[in-house]
Amino acid sequence: MGATKTEHFTEQQNKIASIAKALGHPARIAIIEYLMKVNECICGDIVNELPLAQPTVSQHLKELKNVGIIKGNIEGNSICYCIDDKAIEVLNTYFSKIIETVSKTKCC
Repeated sequence: MGATKTEHFTEQQNKIASIAKALGHPARIAIIEYLMKVNECICGDIVNELPLAQPTVSQHLKELKNVGIIKGNIEGNSICYCIDDKAIEVLNTYFSKIIETVSKTKCC
């Protein structure tokens, strides 16, 4: 997050912001949607699904893995990726609170 003075915000706020930032690219959304469809896959499978070069896909996978949205297990010479339910639960809790609050609030 650089010079945004993240130390002034809660750990939870920083976590949500990091996840949201990682989700801020359509290629990463496409990767997550693909992983939901197949449940787990190897990097080469993802490369075949996206109109991106292998190094670009690897960089997007790295960003998703760094914030905990996906996890990977080494299988031979490849890494098998899947969605990590812990990060999804963080988002679910956060957005559920927003939905609950908004549904009770009268807005302009």
